[in-house]
Amino acid sequence: MIQRDQTSTDDVKRALRAQHIETPSWAYANSGTRFKVFSQQGVPRDPYEKISDAALVHRLTSVAPTVALHIPWDKVDDYAALAAHAADQGIALGAINSNVFQDDDYKLGSVTNPDPRVRRKATDHLLECVDIMDATGSRDLKLWFSDGTNYPGQDDIHARQDRLAEALREVYDRLGADQRMLLEYKLFEPAFYTTDVPDWGTAYAHCLELGPKAQVVIDTGHHAPGTNIEFIVAFLLRQGKLGAFDFNSRFYADDDLMVGAADPFQLFRIMYEIVRADALRPEYGIAFMLDQCHNIEPKIPAIIRSVMNVQEATAKALLVDRDSLAAAQHSGDVLGANAVLMDAYNTDVRPLLADLRVDLGLDPDPIAAYARSGYLEKISAERAGGQQAGWGA
Repeated sequence: MIQRDQTSTDDVKRALRAQHIETPSWAYANSGTRFKVFSQQGVPRDPYEKISDAALVHRLTSVAPTVALHIPWDKVDDYAALAAHAADQGIALGAINSNVFQDDDYKLGSVTNPDPRVRRKATDHLLECVDIMDATGSRDLKLWFSDGTNYPGQDDIHARQDRLAEALREVYDRLGADQRMLLEYKLFEPAFYTTDVPDWGTAYAHCLELGPKAQVVIDTGHHAPGTNIEFIVAFLLRQGKLGAFDFNSRFYADDDLMVGAADPFQLFRIMYEIVRADALRPEYGIAFMLDQCHNIEPKIPAIIRSVMNVQEATAKALLVDRDSLAAAQHSGDVLGANAVLMDAYNTDVRPLLADLRVDLGLDPDPIAAYARSGYLEKISAERAGGQQAGWGA
C-alpha cells in the first residue's frame, strides 16, 4: 500500500464525509427477471416500510440521506405525510421517478405515441409527478422512456422526436424555480429497432434545447459494450449538463447488478472524473443514485454493499496524485501517467473507510453491523402477511 501523509488522509476523509448516495425505494422491494419475480422475507409492503429500510442503510453508512420514489409504485394519499415520516426517520425524499411504461396504453409509446390521447395521459402523469415534488420538497424529476419502435416503418422517427420535445417542454415549463428535470437514456429494450432516447447525445440535445433546469442522467448499465462512460462523464461535466447517475453494474445488457460488481475499475475511472472536476460536493448538484434490482441477494445488505462500493471507488479516486499525474501527462510520459492512476486504484482503502466510520461513531463494518442488528428478524416478523411491494406495486 502506498504511504501517504496524514494531511492527505484527512482531506480524503473530509471529502468522503460530505458524500451523498441516494438509494431507490424499489430496490428494497421484490424484483426479478422477465421470467420470475422472487419474494423474500421482510420485504416492505408500502412506501413507509421502504423508507424505514432506507433509513437503516443511512444509519449504518452515514452517506445515504435520501431515498428516491417511483410513481405509481410509491403512490400514497398524503405525500407531505410521507415526507414527514422520512424526516422522522432521519432521511429525506429524493428524486421522483415517473412510470410511463407499465400501462397497456403505452404499448406503442407514451409521450411519443402516435395517439394524442395516450400522449396526453402520459404527459399528465409527468405533471402529476411535479405536483408530488411540490408536496415532498423533492428537487429532481427523473424521466426514463421505454418509447421506441420494433420494426422499420412502424412510425415516423422524426415525428416521434417532435412529440417527445413537445411533452418535455410542457413539463419543463411546469417545474418550480428550484426543481430540475433529469433525462435518462437507454440504448435498447424494450424497443428493438429504434429507441426514442437511446444515448447521451439525444438526451443532451433535448436538455440543451429545454434550458438550464434540464440535465442528463447517466445510467451505467445503459450503454453498448465497450463504451467509454468516463468520457461521457467528462464531456457532460464540461458542458454543465451532468445532473445525476444511476449506478449499477452490467455484464451483457442492462443487468442492474450491484454497482462495482462487474467492473470496479470502471467505477473508479468514473469517480476520478467527478473528483477531477470537483463535482463530488453535494452543492455541485450531481445526484449519485443507485438503480438496482436485487433479485437473488438479500435486499438491505446488497444496498449497503453497493453504497460501500461507491465509497471505495471514490476514496481511491481521491487518492490519485493529481500533480504527479499532470506532470506525467504534460511530459508525454504514458506509462508514468497510467502508473499514477493504477497506484491509487490498487490502494486498499478499506482501513481508511473503517477509520472514517469509527470517527463518525459508526461500526467500521456496516454489513456485520446489520447482521448483528436483528433487523431482518424483526421485519420478517412484523411484515408477515399483506402484499409485499414489487415491480408495479
